[in-house]
Amino acid sequence: MVIKTSDGREFPVEMHKARMVQKISLIPAEDRLKAIKEAGYNTFQLKTKDIFLDMLTDSGTNAMSDKQFAGFMTTDDAYAGSMTFYDFVDAVKDVLGYKYVMNAHQGRAAEHLLAKTFVKEGQVVPTNYHFTTTKVHIELPGAKILEIYYDEALETKSTNPFKGCMDPRKLRDVIKKYGKENIAYVRMEATTNLLGGQPYSMANLREIVKISKEAGLLTVLDGSLICENAYLIMQREKGYENKTVGEIVKEMCSLFDIFYMSARKNTCVRGGCIATNNKELFDKITPWLPVYEGFFTYGGMSQREVGMMTVGMREMTDPSVAGSAVEQVKYFANRLEEVGIPVVTPPGGLACHIDARKFLPHVPKEDYIAGALTAALYIASGVRSMERGTVSMERNPDGSEAYADLELTRIAIPRRVYTVSQIEYVINRVEWLYKHRELIKGMKWVSEPPVLRFFIGSLDVLDNWSRELCDAFKKDFGKNL
Repeated sequence: MVIKTSDGREFPVEMHKARMVQKISLIPAEDRLKAIKEAGYNTFQLKTKDIFLDMLTDSGTNAMSDKQFAGFMTTDDAYAGSMTFYDFVDAVKDVLGYKYVMNAHQGRAAEHLLAKTFVKEGQVVPTNYHFTTTKVHIELPGAKILEIYYDEALETKSTNPFKGCMDPRKLRDVIKKYGKENIAYVRMEATTNLLGGQPYSMANLREIVKISKEAGLLTVLDGSLICENAYLIMQREKGYENKTVGEIVKEMCSLFDIFYMSARKNTCVRGGCIATNNKELFDKITPWLPVYEGFFTYGGMSQREVGMMTVGMREMTDPSVAGSAVEQVKYFANRLEEVGIPVVTPPGGLACHIDARKFLPHVPKEDYIAGALTAALYIASGVRSMERGTVSMERNPDGSEAYADLELTRIAIPRRVYTVSQIEYVINRVEWLYKHRELIKGMKWVSEPPVLRFFIGSLDVLDNWSRELCDAFKKDFGKNL
């Protein structure tokens, strides 16, 4: 819920109450400097004991409801034929409208199964924008992902409410250039994670699906953040202001041949699924499920997780759940804008995204701008965020750097976890960091894996700038903060 104060300001009010809490602590800046050095200046490698607010991701870090914990306790634990799985099938049919369902242990497992089944060497996959694991799974068989967004999608400061749309003209050009047989499928992502959690509109979705169907192409929806996209359509698209999130979700799903999701986001449970109404497509995927995931009625998840996911599937279209992160992200981004911080606008789902290029204009692109800002934010605050820039890209086949379209520091908002006062703390520390931004320089690789390097790679800072930043922080705030 969003309320207005007497002076016209808006802020989100949490539509839940805390009945169990987890203690967190803020270690001093000197200890934070030591921790980030030991982590190779990679926030993925930080230990949670060293983190104050964990805003790395919304994936698997959300608060579950009391009813989900009840679902955990009432599970049918059978290895095969569990009734808990069939309860989940019923929930998917009711909420998404699909008859055929299989579980996978998370979203990238679903991507793997889809790539294994439908993607062949030399093919292309048009998408509104790539996600890191999606890109790797499509490229491993020798295919290529094509990002065919509107040009405005890369403008971080914008009033366009739907920067996650796919460009229909570019899609027609792709079809003409490659031909049906060389296009594995057309993929739409809700919302576009690497563009700053930006949604697509329903009008755009219908046009893209229509073009794809006319060309005889398979359509795939990554619905990992489908409820946030639906919530933003309800808020921003004419004709949908009186629709419910659930109605919009079902309308979206009705357009696609195949749906998949990481359940770690909207349903707040570790897991994932693939769903369809096409039995022939379903049967093509099914043989690979026990090879890579598990038996048909658990698919790489524990039955307890399936039970909690069933409840989460039914709860995720509630506006107080679908909008919980969206409204906090909006508040977060608007407040940062008020104090002069360059952020992605309009605010989307998932996270508040700082435009690292504008924040650190003095850092050259080859020195990993967003990676440096992400490390600096941890030193200044104890907040773990995520680099979403060139560090998150794969190198070109010849080994040269593939520079990201955007350099973003992503500060994620897990659902129903953090409060407005904690967001205000982050705003205060980002504001301090911006005033001392000239101290932040670049990074260099120390240890670089061949794929998905942002997960386990190690970096180091140039010119020992992290030491200077830490000293400046202690001078302003004292050694104990």
